[in-house]
Amino acid sequence: MDEFMEAAIEEARTGLAAGGVPIGSVLVLDGEIVGRGHNQRVQQGSAILHAEMHCLENAGRLTPADYRRAVVYSTLSPCDMCSGAILLYKIPTVIVGENRTFQGPEAYVRSQGVDVQVVDNQECVKLMEEFIEEHPELWNEDIGEIS
Repeated sequence: MDEFMEAAIEEARTGLAAGGVPIGSVLVLDGEIVGRGHNQRVQQGSAILHAEMHCLENAGRLTPADYRRAVVYSTLSPCDMCSGAILLYKIPTVIVGENRTFQGPEAYVRSQGVDVQVVDNQECVKLMEEFIEEHPELWNEDIGEIS
């Protein structure tokens, strides 16, 4: 498995251990992790801190040229909000751990020129399936669904 997806999975595990939704993300620039994050909605009482948003926040301010060379790794298909941030900063590549339990607007993101690659990682699938089964109310809240 790719070292960067492993780092994203480690972020997901960190979030789960802290009582949150097990989704993790890393931002890679020139072969180096410059930002990492995990879903913080539960832990921080946040409306927007999905893993990708937390990751981008932790990367700090980057130049437009930096974003255009970056790769986002996420254990789960990015939602509309996170996909919007990827499009806003013109990040050209997104590596997705899995999209079985949730699929964001991948076709739209691709139509905007982003290379979205789904690796169908079994550990990512297992983390989400177990979480959804054990915490359906938190999961529905996270994706904006009414229970």
